[in-house]
Amino acid sequence: MLRAMRAANLEPPRFNDRRSSFLLTFHNHTLMNPEAIAWLNQFANLPLNDRQRLALAYLRQHEQITNSDYRRLNRIDVVMARQELRRLVEAGLLEQQGVGRWTSYQLKASPELPEERKPQTEEEKILEYVRQHGAINNSECCDLLKVESSRAWYLLKKLESRGILNRQGEKRWTRYILSL
Repeated sequence: MLRAMRAANLEPPRFNDRRSSFLLTFHNHTLMNPEAIAWLNQFANLPLNDRQRLALAYLRQHEQITNSDYRRLNRIDVVMARQELRRLVEAGLLEQQGVGRWTSYQLKASPELPEERKPQTEEEKILEYVRQHGAINNSECCDLLKVESSRAWYLLKKLESRGILNRQGEKRWTRYILSL
């Protein structure tokens, strides 16, 4: 059952020993849904492993995480859990609360999806258009930026000379695509 839950990206069950009985809690929500992955993408520049990403996704839905929770999520030992949690604190993503066996960690980053940044400069607008449509020509650039043909040609040539765009075709059939 645990393998099936892990394969479905569901949070592992929580066991609570009550001496004469035990309580088993199953959560029916996935930790790694598309929204969580989009949220995690803001940390793509940091050297995080999959276990740390899973812990961050867990913290989006819970107030805190402990070493025990981290081990339960990732099926690793105490020492490895402590090291990986410490790296998350050092990266500025978590805040440590308490010490010793009462240590818990809280998310420092906002659990909300970051606002998508809109292209500001003319060059950024051109590049965003090419990413969405695959290519751009001079007339499309004029329509996009609401500029004269000479200004569009200048900007496209500038991006080509910087190696960002590649020119394909000649004269009227010239299109610009992203460089590889």
